[in-house]
Amino acid sequence: MPRRRTVIQDLRRAVDGLPLPTREAMLEGVRAETIIVGAYTDRRGGVCPMLAAHRHGGRTSFLAFARTWDRFTRAPKRGSRPATPRELRILERHLVASIAAERAGDEELPLAAAIADHRRLVAARPRVAPPEAAPVPARRRPRLRHRLPAWMRPLRSVAEYEAAMADADAGVRLGLVGDTAGPADGAPGASARRAALRG
Repeated sequence: MPRRRTVIQDLRRAVDGLPLPTREAMLEGVRAETIIVGAYTDRRGGVCPMLAAHRHGGRTSFLAFARTWDRFTRAPKRGSRPATPRELRILERHLVASIAAERAGDEELPLAAAIADHRRLVAARPRVAPPEAAPVPARRRPRLRHRLPAWMRPLRSVAEYEAAMADADAGVRLGLVGDTAGPADGAPGASARRAALRG
């Protein structure tokens, strides 16, 4: 039951959202035309409420109303059907009530009145400068518990990278790096070391 009350209320909001000339044209169309659900028009001459309004002078189109109407009537996913007398009676009553409220000068519907009250309160509220935010301390990088070996530490600049590569090249030339750590070819003692490894 709460769901039906909600969709009926949604239909009233959608009707109230239409311009007054469109509501008046739709009321004429609902009373004069065959109203259908689930399509813009059908082959038997039935039309949706928006097309009925269009045919009677309401030259506007509101997709929100069409969707609300289909949700209210539980329109079929495929095809169309004639609107039931109950659905037409509810739509007609909403149109009549909405038109009467606007013609009587009661333009402030409950939602519009609440919005107007809120705007008045906001305008009357004294302007206060927001407090200055406290400076956020710079976040320090967490320190590693165990220091990484020198060869695993990240390099932070190209200069550091070039220096590390120069050290590695020097180590290779001196035979301090690699599988056969020892003097590189051409270094003193390199031939003696190779002979010792062979023998």
